[in-house]
Amino acid sequence: MSVSKNTSPTRPKAVSEGQTGENRHTTPVAAPPKFTRQEALQFHAEGKPGKLEIVPTKPMATQRDLSLAYSPGVAVPVEAIAENPRLAYDYTAKGNLVAVISNGTAILGLGNLGALASKPVMEGKAVLFKRFADVDAIDLEVDTQDVDAFINAVRYLGPSFGGINLEDIKAPDCFIIEQRLRELMDIPVFHDDQHGTAIIAAAGLINAVHLTGRDIADVKLVVNGAGSAGIACLELMKALGVRHENATLCDTSGVIYRGREKGMNQWKSAHAIDTKARTLADAIQGADVFFGLSAAGALTKEMVATMADKPIIFAMANPDPEITPEDVAEVRSDAIVATGRSDYPNQVNNVLGFPYIFRGALDVQASTINEPMKIAAANALAELARADVPDAVAKVYGRRLRYGPDYIIPAPFDPRLITAIPLAVAKAAMDSGVARRPIVDMEGYKVRLSARLDPAAGFINSIHEALRLRPKRVVFAEGEEEQVVRAASSFANQKLGTPILIGREAQIRQAFFMAGVNNVESFEQHNIATSEYNQQYAEFLYQRLQRKGYLYRDCLRLVHNERNVFAACMVAMGHADAMVTGVTRNWSTALQDVRRVLDPMPGRRVIGVSVIVTRGKVVLIADTSVHDMPNSQELADIAVEAAGVASRFGLTPRVAMLAATTFGNPQSDRSDQLRGAVKLLDERGVDFEYDGEMAADVALSRRAMSLYPFCRLSDTANVLIMPAFHAASIATKMLQELGGGIVIGPMLVGLSKPVQIASLGSSDNDLVNMAALAAFDVTG
Repeated sequence: MSVSKNTSPTRPKAVSEGQTGENRHTTPVAAPPKFTRQEALQFHAEGKPGKLEIVPTKPMATQRDLSLAYSPGVAVPVEAIAENPRLAYDYTAKGNLVAVISNGTAILGLGNLGALASKPVMEGKAVLFKRFADVDAIDLEVDTQDVDAFINAVRYLGPSFGGINLEDIKAPDCFIIEQRLRELMDIPVFHDDQHGTAIIAAAGLINAVHLTGRDIADVKLVVNGAGSAGIACLELMKALGVRHENATLCDTSGVIYRGREKGMNQWKSAHAIDTKARTLADAIQGADVFFGLSAAGALTKEMVATMADKPIIFAMANPDPEITPEDVAEVRSDAIVATGRSDYPNQVNNVLGFPYIFRGALDVQASTINEPMKIAAANALAELARADVPDAVAKVYGRRLRYGPDYIIPAPFDPRLITAIPLAVAKAAMDSGVARRPIVDMEGYKVRLSARLDPAAGFINSIHEALRLRPKRVVFAEGEEEQVVRAASSFANQKLGTPILIGREAQIRQAFFMAGVNNVESFEQHNIATSEYNQQYAEFLYQRLQRKGYLYRDCLRLVHNERNVFAACMVAMGHADAMVTGVTRNWSTALQDVRRVLDPMPGRRVIGVSVIVTRGKVVLIADTSVHDMPNSQELADIAVEAAGVASRFGLTPRVAMLAATTFGNPQSDRSDQLRGAVKLLDERGVDFEYDGEMAADVALSRRAMSLYPFCRLSDTANVLIMPAFHAASIATKMLQELGGGIVIGPMLVGLSKPVQIASLGSSDNDLVNMAALAAFDVTG
């Protein structure tokens, strides 16, 4: 056996409520996932290069479809729009389309690398628009650093888009560009590097001021960093009520004071004040609030010590803040700290802002994004952090987040963001007179916003976030396979836990070489032929199997030769938390190996559940792998197990018993079993919605379901119970190949220990997901 130097993951310690100072900043938060250069390149290159594609929203199957979509049918909306340009929002994608535009002069923290180099970032921004707010976005890279040329390239794009998101443009060019384009265009123009950071920081400041009992008008604020984000933050804080004379702006040359000449421009001059302070250290003395948008190390512990009581410190430089929360805690136990990093509390993350701000602006066809809309977004974010956190968010973070010094800004994966922020922005647009299509039914709008939230997008991510907070030791039973090695490496790099590889040392090393992964020594490995655990596992197995016809030597042979048996023993004996296998053997064979070692949980039934992840929907299908022709009792048990899995994924289960018939039409012997299962669930008094038997279209279509007003389901089903194993297997495999979605599973549910079996020949990405599901323990 060879064991790595790091055989157990770092496990964050839970912190009780009310702690402050050094202990408070050990609050569990997700560590940012890591990856290799090769992984990043492969992610962008595999399949279709890049991160975007264009998909039609109307059918294009027949000649009639094409005639309607193009000539001659397209002439009708053309003429309508020519008569009334506002109809472009009704007949084209304009109303949900944003252009993400850059010239690459300030790419992330990489600097001026040019327009083409900015394209991966702009594609990524477009993906975030879609992921978080269902806004379609197209990236446009403009290859000029001439401000006037850039403005002229963008100003004529108004007819194509509902909004313009400027990105990664250096200061002061970004100020000129945004101001001029806002004057020239009648659609929202928003430079996220400025206003996105400012809005999220403003939300945090509103709550920090509230928690410390301050009045924002009396707050003494120091902003370090006079670039686009720094100046935008300062301007928005003043709009919220910070007085001009109480706000000090600093740059690399020190305090920006009246009369200073070095390094000045009109945007800095607007914030110059009368002060004797000349350095950041001078300015910070007695300050209530520090905003850092500069560089790592700019704020020292000595400076923090001179701040006012209960200092508020937003160290937002990325990737490393101006000062870490740990350093602050060494000198101040009363500070509230925020950073731009996900591994500390209170992350100032732009993704909390721009998707939802544009969502609200587009939905009212706003002509601009003005100050009232930005303030409304900040206030809505602040209010959201004060509200009770829903179960879905609590499950991700492994604890109930509560408003306080370590939670002043909502979590990025809070599903309420899609309703709270756009609603506030849309209302502010209407109140300030820039909405060209006001919303009359705000409650109905809220419902429509909620429907835009794509559960598919957050499904796997929520599991990954939970694991980063509580990483587990997962056995990869087929450690000699190339895709298994890649999956294990990715699992570790994403900080989901510690992978353990089963296999022979030489073969594992060869698999690492073939996979292009170089850190083989850092992985815990077990050779089952020589493992020191063999005798212990054989004795454990013999106690289980001796009355099932197995001799001790049979058990020893199983442990010595069967990787799945050895891996399952590791989990059973507590040497690992979970297990994943299946790449080299079919599902049923792998399950047979595992069942020699592990029993079902008491009172539970072992089943297979597949998850279908498609745009706008997550649907569970059961049983997809264990029961061939389940009877009514088994179907009822399967429904209970599958509903439990749905609940653990944050879904409200709505269970449909599927058949070729619907509520007795036509008659079928197999349907009798499904109707019997419904009666058994009635008798058990289960706490989830269920009904059947019904055809798949009735279960999944509101229109089809409306023909049966007596149906007990309040909405379309998200848990489908199949009448037989073969129907489930055929349906999921067809969906995988033809449906355009993702099929995860079948997941193994009901065992006493978490084990997942991937499909034969699974890719490394499939294996990472199955390993994550194993570590997450879908059985509960």
